[in-house]
Amino acid sequence: MANHVDYHPALADTELATYCEFGLAHDVFHAPDGRDEPLGLTHAIAGEAMLSYADPGFVCPASMTVGAAIVLDRFGRDDPRIERYVEALTSDDPEAYVEGAMFLTEKQGGSDVGANETTAVETDEEGVYELTGEKWFCSNIDAEGTLALARREGAPEGTKGLSLFVVPHTVSEEGDPRGESEDARLNDQLYRRLKDKLGTLSVPTGEVELRGATGYLVGDPEQGFRYMTEMLNFERLSNAAASVGIIGRCLLEAKVYAADREAFGSTIDQHPLLRRDLTEMATDYEAASAFVFAASRLLDEYRASDDGHESDAFRLLRLLVPIAKLRTARESVDTASYACEVLGGNGYVSGFTTERMLRDAQVLPIWEGTSNVLSLDVLRVLAKQASHEVFVPAVEERLDAAAEHDALAAAAETVRDELADLQTAMATLATEDRDYAQLQAKELANYVYDVFAAAELLDMASEDLAAGDGRRVLVAREFVTRQFGRESGRGIASGDRTAMDQFDAIVRYGSVAPEELEGAASAPADD
Repeated sequence: MANHVDYHPALADTELATYCEFGLAHDVFHAPDGRDEPLGLTHAIAGEAMLSYADPGFVCPASMTVGAAIVLDRFGRDDPRIERYVEALTSDDPEAYVEGAMFLTEKQGGSDVGANETTAVETDEEGVYELTGEKWFCSNIDAEGTLALARREGAPEGTKGLSLFVVPHTVSEEGDPRGESEDARLNDQLYRRLKDKLGTLSVPTGEVELRGATGYLVGDPEQGFRYMTEMLNFERLSNAAASVGIIGRCLLEAKVYAADREAFGSTIDQHPLLRRDLTEMATDYEAASAFVFAASRLLDEYRASDDGHESDAFRLLRLLVPIAKLRTARESVDTASYACEVLGGNGYVSGFTTERMLRDAQVLPIWEGTSNVLSLDVLRVLAKQASHEVFVPAVEERLDAAAEHDALAAAAETVRDELADLQTAMATLATEDRDYAQLQAKELANYVYDVFAAAELLDMASEDLAAGDGRRVLVAREFVTRQFGRESGRGIASGDRTAMDQFDAIVRYGSVAPEELEGAASAPADD
């Protein structure tokens, strides 16, 4: 067996920049130079969003490297073999780091992880198993720090019977994670073929046939699926970060092209229709960024909390994370598609950024759970974690802060009314039959996104106002108007010219003094 993947030489530079220079995985777990504490997962999420501007495909191995380290750091440190993988996954040394992966998907199961048919047979060596089975969609296929789920002999059916294993690309008596020791050999698995994918070509994805492959048991047996859920929240946020990066890059490409391209006597960004489109794209980008990083901060709060799954941070992030992934993934596809349209024929041609971004974006609604799977997860979270009990106060706190400013009071009141309607919708689905609840689940998830993103933008705008900057007020009000505030006739008769009059501020990040804002000196909204 060769099990060898050829990479473009430039990808080595990307790896070094990501893991060693930026410290994407290292700085989450180890204090970087000049600091006393690690930076937390928000550092990785921010890095992945920036990385996605250049290569969304590489966000996949980067996120799985951090995700695998999260699991092994928490559940595998007692085993010296696992400890070595934790250190390698989180290293910023060019001669020591390894990448992570997770082999979950099986042909017969897909999103139904409990249908896993891979078996694990114990060897004479404690904690070492031989895994046999077939994994169907394995990204970063040749990673050394790969996590895989398998069922031990006699274990229960479904997810409750799954155990978690480290299944390395190479194995050795010395336990060298990089496989560079003299006795290193390929693990007993066959990389059967690489998938010929639409996009994300910078990460190899293939089919893996485990043929008695060596696997190191992680933690307690039959706790594998629970362990993997610790990784899942981060992976879904990573997916959302990649989406934010694609949205941002495509917006940038569209803005630059529109500022240079002349048609009908002026650059096309002077025409009202395109100004409206770019304003909406810019607003969506800022809303997506605000939502994703709010959820990322909650993930760090949960990891720092002593209350674990009982903490308010965990209960809220469990609601927001699947919604962040659901909404931003779909918006990345829509934004990339429209950016191609802005660039015209060039946008559809190989070699132009938008064409690649569209191909790479299309996998994001699929990875880490489809929109329907995520919507059902939202129903489950509301039922099991009662996340609405922490969601409502979190939104109200943000709206209270915004309502203190005259320029934001009316928008805050609009969102407050929507929050009341959202609570009614949640209560309705909690009492309706299962089929009806599932029928409306995606609508509910998007409603939660709109309300929370609006509240977060308003809160951020209030902080900016206090610092003397009024630009984000325009962004927040535009988002609220688009999602909740259109008048009858879809706003056509409203006279709203925000996209034309405030184009420079919203799209080009022009400065706006607070006193220049409409309503800044007006009386409170309820007077």
